[in-house]
Amino acid sequence: MAKEMSADQEKFFTLILANKKIIYKICHTFCKDPEDRKDLAQEIIIQLWNSANRYDPQYQLSTWIYRIALNVAISFQRSESRRKKHFADSMISFPDIFVPESQSLSADENIAFLYQFIDQMDALNKALILLYLDDLSYREIAAILGISESNVGTKLGRLKQKLKTQFANLQN
Repeated sequence: MAKEMSADQEKFFTLILANKKIIYKICHTFCKDPEDRKDLAQEIIIQLWNSANRYDPQYQLSTWIYRIALNVAISFQRSESRRKKHFADSMISFPDIFVPESQSLSADENIAFLYQFIDQMDALNKALILLYLDDLSYREIAAILGISESNVGTKLGRLKQKLKTQFANLQN
């Protein structure tokens, strides 16, 4: 017999459904494997539930969700990379970038290459570019990542330049 949800559980479930896009984007950015994505999503939801009583209403709810979800994703990625490194120390890995024959890239190819570049970034830069692509302000990004707004601007400027260079290299 299924147990009825409490009012708090129902409210939390509604919150998760209303913000599932945030969780989805973070899981897809930090995990390639579908099973890892499910594990990460579950971890994020558990941490959100465990942290619900510490939510500070001075911040937007989405800021709080991003902050917790990104922290969980970064920790998850670190633990996964340690586990995978342990089993793959003797294997050689090659870059997974395919350079097309044509001179110009279609929009879909550009998006695919952008996600390949993002996948190669460290966790902080990955989170930074994800939040930027989600049209968050520098202030919101700073609050989520716990860095200054000027640091956000500096890091994003460097990332944009790096991405510009990488796309230019694909064109040549």
